[in-house]
Amino acid sequence: MKGHLILENGMIFEGKLFGAVDQTVVGEVVFNTSMTGYQEILTDPSYFGQMVTLTYPLIGNYGVNVEDVESNGIKARALIIKEPAKLPNNYRCEMPLSYYLKQNGVIGLKGIDTRELTKVLRDVGTMKGIITKKSLTQKEVKERFSTFSNKAAVECVTTKAPYELLPKGDYKFHIAVWDFGVKTNILTN
Repeated sequence: MKGHLILENGMIFEGKLFGAVDQTVVGEVVFNTSMTGYQEILTDPSYFGQMVTLTYPLIGNYGVNVEDVESNGIKARALIIKEPAKLPNNYRCEMPLSYYLKQNGVIGLKGIDTRELTKVLRDVGTMKGIITKKSLTQKEVKERFSTFSNKAAVECVTTKAPYELLPKGDYKFHIAVWDFGVKTNILTN
C-alpha cells in the first residue's frame, strides 16, 4: 500500500506502508545510524512521539523477541526504513518486525531513501512529519502540524509508582534511580 512522509519543510518521500497501515500519524522525524537494535530503538522511551528513520538499509533480519525491549512497549510513533527483511532468521526470533508493529498499532514506511532523508534532517534539524496513505490538502497538513505537540513525553514515559529491582549478585551499595523514562538495559546492567 502506497504511503508518504510529508515533512514540515514541504518535502515529500513516497514509499510503502507496513505495520499498522490504517492510520495517519504526526511526529518528530529523527534518525538513528545504528546497524542493529531496531527493537531496542522502538521501545526506547527517549524516542517517545518520534518517527525514527534508520539509515542501515536492511532492517528486520533477526526478527523480534520479548526479551530485547527497553520499556513496556513501543514508544516511537513510526518507523521509517529503506528495506525490510523478507524472512527474519535468528534462533531468538519470535515474530517478524512488520507483525510486531501491527500488533502494537505502529505504522511503518519502507522503500524510501533513508540516507537522503537523514541528510535533510542533519542539515535542517529535527522537524515534524506526517505519514499517511491519504492525499491531504495543504490546509489539513498545516492543521495536523499545528496541533501536534510532544511536550508531554516525559509525563507519558515516567513510572506511575515506585518500584524495586532486586540486584543480581552481592552488592554493598543501594542505588536509587528517578525513572523519567529510563531504559531497561540501564537498570539491568
